[in-house]
Amino acid sequence: MFFKFWTAHRERCEPASSCRGQKYYCSSVALKVITKPIFNRFAQTKENMSKHQELLQEFRQFAATTPSTAALMAHISQRLHDQMARYNWVGFYLVDTADPGVLVVGPYVGSFSPNVRIPINKGLCGAAATTRQTVVVNDVASDPRYLSGSEIVKANLVVPILAKNVLVAELDIESYFAHTFTKAEQVFAEEVAALVGKFMEKKL
Repeated sequence: MFFKFWTAHRERCEPASSCRGQKYYCSSVALKVITKPIFNRFAQTKENMSKHQELLQEFRQFAATTPSTAALMAHISQRLHDQMARYNWVGFYLVDTADPGVLVVGPYVGSFSPNVRIPINKGLCGAAATTRQTVVVNDVASDPRYLSGSEIVKANLVVPILAKNVLVAELDIESYFAHTFTKAEQVFAEEVAALVGKFMEKKL
């Protein structure tokens, strides 16, 4: 789309003799207008990818010494909430050992109180649990499965956590901004969830 716009703009400028002396100026304006948001998005993506790697390394180091799953989950929740600008609610749900058909809220950080218990076949958390696949909804108002914890939530990402191929928990990230969760954010969240799953395997 960028090249099509640039070419069309250049063709409008170059043929006219009155504009011949300004053709590079015209094209540079088009380049400036179009490329600025492109490069801004690229820079933001690159920054996030660097932050992702830093946090993953930190979580690996913490997991190597922490005594419990709860401590690891609490640390991850706090750091993701603090370091990732649009991660406005971050927490974990665990499969209730007394009732495997229910997810129970675990450690979390955020400005609203979540649903404490969620049937494993309900909501976006239930969808991630039953399919064992990541669920990304960048506009929760358009998805009837979303169980509202807060009216200001606009986007939700849920990653199932497996230990020895058994569903044991989920990582739940909610944002007050629509379209927060890019593919890069999904991959990052899945890597965090996999780290927690490996830690939990040691406890089974």
